[in-house]
Amino acid sequence: MNNRISFDRETTWEKEIGNEQINFRFNIITILIYIIGIVLIAQLFNLQIVNGESYREQSNTRLSRVTSVEAARGSIVDRSGNELAGVRTEYSIEIFKTNIANDELNETILRLVNLLNDYQISYTDTFPIKINPFEFTIADDELAKWKTKYKIPEDAGAEEAFYKFKDKYEISDDNVEDIRKIISIRYKITTTGYSATKSITIAKDVNEEIVAQISERNSEFPGISISADAVRTYLTGSMAAHVIGYTGKINEDEYKANKDIYDSDDIIGRTGIEYVFESYLKGKDGEKQVDMSVDGTITGEYISKEAVAGSDIVLTIDSNLQKVTETALENCINKIKSGGFSQTYDAKGGAAVVMNVNTGEVLATASNPTYEPEWFVGGISKEHWQYLSTNEAHPQLNKAIQAAYEPGSTFKMVTAIAGLESGAITTKEKINDVGVYRKYKGYSPECWYYTSYHRGHGYLNVTQALQHSCNYFFYEVGDRIGVDTIAKYALHFGLGKKTGIELPSETAGTVASTETKSKLTNGQAWYPGDTLPAAIGQSYNNFTPMQIAKYISSIANGGTVVKPTIIKTILNSDGTEVPREEIEKYTNEKLGIENTDDGIQINPENINVAKEGMRMATSEAGGTAYNIFKNFQVEVAGKTGSAEAGKDSNNNDLVDAWFVCFAPFENPEVAVVVMIENGGHGNYAAEVARDVLTQYFGMNETTEVNENVQAVPYTEEIR
Repeated sequence: MNNRISFDRETTWEKEIGNEQINFRFNIITILIYIIGIVLIAQLFNLQIVNGESYREQSNTRLSRVTSVEAARGSIVDRSGNELAGVRTEYSIEIFKTNIANDELNETILRLVNLLNDYQISYTDTFPIKINPFEFTIADDELAKWKTKYKIPEDAGAEEAFYKFKDKYEISDDNVEDIRKIISIRYKITTTGYSATKSITIAKDVNEEIVAQISERNSEFPGISISADAVRTYLTGSMAAHVIGYTGKINEDEYKANKDIYDSDDIIGRTGIEYVFESYLKGKDGEKQVDMSVDGTITGEYISKEAVAGSDIVLTIDSNLQKVTETALENCINKIKSGGFSQTYDAKGGAAVVMNVNTGEVLATASNPTYEPEWFVGGISKEHWQYLSTNEAHPQLNKAIQAAYEPGSTFKMVTAIAGLESGAITTKEKINDVGVYRKYKGYSPECWYYTSYHRGHGYLNVTQALQHSCNYFFYEVGDRIGVDTIAKYALHFGLGKKTGIELPSETAGTVASTETKSKLTNGQAWYPGDTLPAAIGQSYNNFTPMQIAKYISSIANGGTVVKPTIIKTILNSDGTEVPREEIEKYTNEKLGIENTDDGIQINPENINVAKEGMRMATSEAGGTAYNIFKNFQVEVAGKTGSAEAGKDSNNNDLVDAWFVCFAPFENPEVAVVVMIENGGHGNYAAEVARDVLTQYFGMNETTEVNENVQAVPYTEEIR
């Protein structure tokens, strides 16, 4: 019993000790809370009562603005990473509205303009009055409106109007030249408007010395700010201009439709890759916060949101091959115009395409005449715009994809394959070319050989007919199978429809058929005699050089129809690569391309017949391009073509010149297509292909080629 009582007393004592400890801790916490509260109250008293006026004054004299940090536009590079279009940093001088006196504003402007003049930097000046002597620079029909707008007396002369603006801006300086400098900027402010967050650009593309001066003497230039912008630059002159395209300032409608992405003064792609891949090249702008005192002195700045640079577009183009292709095309055009061949033609321009026959990758593509994308940076000059807009040869037109031409005899492989596939001819059958095809009364087209030599080729099989480009043979084949059978195989090879290459404004062209004639002639019927010119690449056949390159590549690789592409890949700024499927989906939607499969399977033996005929045209005596390639180190398979293209102003015939080929014959790698407007003869255009292949295969540029330039050239007559 006693033991139990003792135990209970012990337990009660322990409880009392525990309660005392808890109370002690609670008291400590309470004391700490009181101390913290007292400190906070004291600090609040210090901020609001003791130093409140000082802090309020600082707050009222400090400004903060958020400006956009423009994302660097992605680069456009060739397949080896050589930059074709990049960016450079351009510094601009801006002025923001600040809370400074009018005299100080005028002094700041004068100080800035004098600094710009010291470095010979041009600046904004739209004020329409000149001094020494005083005179208006505004047109008479606009002068009255201008005077009314700025409350200038109707009969006021230039000097009186000048001093009206001096008074308006309260300029105390008496030096006329200094007054004029101040007015130039003040007038810009008046006409444009500015605020503490919206600036006016005074000068663009200023040098780093100016930037350093203004930065170091910041207090002397209140409200003046330096902006660093990433400006598009084109590093290769006119090379690949029609592929790369150019940029221009966003217009009002475009801006309204895309305010969430663009600013009102942004630059966007206008043509070429710049236009098609604008969404990838653009990047995402960041933000910068700038703190300044009320007098405009910058007190600090920092990036609040990082800009994300645009993606780089990697082309399939090889810069070296591109340069050679453009040079060879231009040289050949000039040679034709100057009579360097046996005849002289007023060649207007042309196009060339170099394509990997297995992948459809475009290794080079040229259009002549051309221009420089750099002309459009910052606004095109009147001289350059006049050249582009008045030149009858259309320098801005990408003739490789935006213009369609009759293909002439380069089309004959289609007719040959169609005849073989349909069973209308065999590889062994020979057709006797007697010179004039007389089946249809009132229409008797001649073979070009008859026109030149007054006799036909005689008996030829299909490969020999391709070798000698015999019109008569293909008149007969076309007559046997009909135009719609020819059209079916032309469409299979991609002729007369868009290739889907990743460039804008591609034309589809047309394929000669009963349906095409009906559409283009308000329902006129197709007559049997209409098939004859269609079978040799005339009539309603009009194709782009890119389509022809697709067709030749598909023959060269054994019959697999390739899809031309000029995009190797797209690299994001974080180093990742855009999936090919995404690129194809994007471009198809952007350009409205539909991929279809006609299900046609061509017998490889018939493809080989066409290839052999092309080989014989360049590699065996009598071939239409034998004189160009007879000593070439690589065996080339090719085909010439000459197509009527109407009449010139003097009623002379215009004849477009074509040459198509692939090489090496045994294991084809590359196809070359050349078209020269009014180039006279396909044989002439073959020189371009020879120079391109010389570069492609790394041969000695001095390869000797013997040409008989005095020889009478063949003429592929059509009708």
